[in-house]
Amino acid sequence: MTKHEQMTLALLADGKAYSLQEISTRLQMPPSTVKQCLRTLQTLGVDISVLMNHRYRLPAPLELLAKEQISTRLNEISRSALNQLEVHAVLDSTNDYLLSRAREHDVGSIACFSELQRAGRGRLGRRWLSPLGAGLFGSLLWQFKVPATALSGLSLAIGIAVARTLQRLGVEAVGLKWPNDILWCERKLGGILLESGDNNGVFFVVIGVGINIALPPQAVTLIDQPWVDLQEVLGTGRVSRNHLAAALVNALVEVLLPFEQGGFADLSAEWARFDQITGRRVCLHLPNKTVVGIVRGVDTQGALLLESSDGQVKPYRGGETSLRLES
Repeated sequence: MTKHEQMTLALLADGKAYSLQEISTRLQMPPSTVKQCLRTLQTLGVDISVLMNHRYRLPAPLELLAKEQISTRLNEISRSALNQLEVHAVLDSTNDYLLSRAREHDVGSIACFSELQRAGRGRLGRRWLSPLGAGLFGSLLWQFKVPATALSGLSLAIGIAVARTLQRLGVEAVGLKWPNDILWCERKLGGILLESGDNNGVFFVVIGVGINIALPPQAVTLIDQPWVDLQEVLGTGRVSRNHLAAALVNALVEVLLPFEQGGFADLSAEWARFDQITGRRVCLHLPNKTVVGIVRGVDTQGALLLESSDGQVKPYRGGETSLRLES
């Protein structure tokens, strides 16, 4: 997104209607440039209404992400832990961007948010719907001083951090579905994607989080499962995206620092309070087979405990697995 396009979006973000000439005058841009900016923003998925009197406006005011607003809401622990905070207008994927940054020398920890993802994705390569301004899409690059083998259950710990964030913002009935779904009343509110690598002996994880805030009607036709957004849960205008971004970073750091010392075991009891599938019959799709059974919680390493028809309980770890509830 160019500077002119960002300026045009920022002006329209107040939800008021502007004529082409008013936009041109306020932004000191030729009308032809304004027209091109409006067309590009519509191509990116911004819902710009053209009124009868040839005035342009958004359907509702839009709070754009602002680095300064997020930064001022970070607590001291997060500020000390982070090396950089970045806010972008458009990225293909915040995870892909930080995976690339992780290859740089001594880059440290980076929190990154984007207004729009052109190629957002979830686990198993599934597409993650990321319309401009409709949710919070961000990633955190975190370097670990322990080996990868000591990080079992990390995705579940991240789920707890997201659930804490939402609870603190007033969301009741938050739930977690192993290994990475954020639920509200059994409808998907958000998701998590963890990707890792090694840079000259330093192990790192990129933690991607997507939270639905106000999905546009034209976008939800692409979703193939029950979903919900914070606008429905809390009401219109109740969610500050900048406040949510800062609260999420604070909660992630709050979980990651002790996790590196004690692993998932210290968080297993908290996971149980958010767990939405213990005692339920599920179908677990593994790379080479499918297993059906009753969920009996998770172990201290974050593995799913599944009881088969013969009464045996076996642990199953995340990775290339997919879990579906049976009706």
